[in-house]
Amino acid sequence: MQKPMLILIAGPYRSGTGDDPTLMSQNLRRLESAAWPIFEKGHVPMIGEWVALPVLDSAGSSVFEPLARDVLYPTAERLLQHCDAVLRLPGDSRGADEDVRIAHERGIPVYHSLDEVPTRDSALDAHQPA
Repeated sequence: MQKPMLILIAGPYRSGTGDDPTLMSQNLRRLESAAWPIFEKGHVPMIGEWVALPVLDSAGSSVFEPLARDVLYPTAERLLQHCDAVLRLPGDSRGADEDVRIAHERGIPVYHSLDEVPTRDSALDAHQPA
């Protein structure tokens, strides 16, 4: 595999938090913890909240307001039009389950662990000085 994949990292963000900002932040950090291993394997990690949260903020809104329904899930759906794979992290999440459903519908691979994500042939070369 020569071309890097854009991999959507899907898992709980708001689910199971009772809208506690601290728990939501912990969930985002858990999603982000998969970013480096994906990058190290030669790919580009993507998390829907990295796009959706600034969109909400620029609209003067937040995840706790009604506009979030029109931004969070649609952002992931739009991103999946560009993604080459999904990494589904453990945990209950209606949004992440929907990401997986869409990925299967579009024939996009879904990985359930970082070990399943293939390493690009040239990934190790990227760490060598020119």
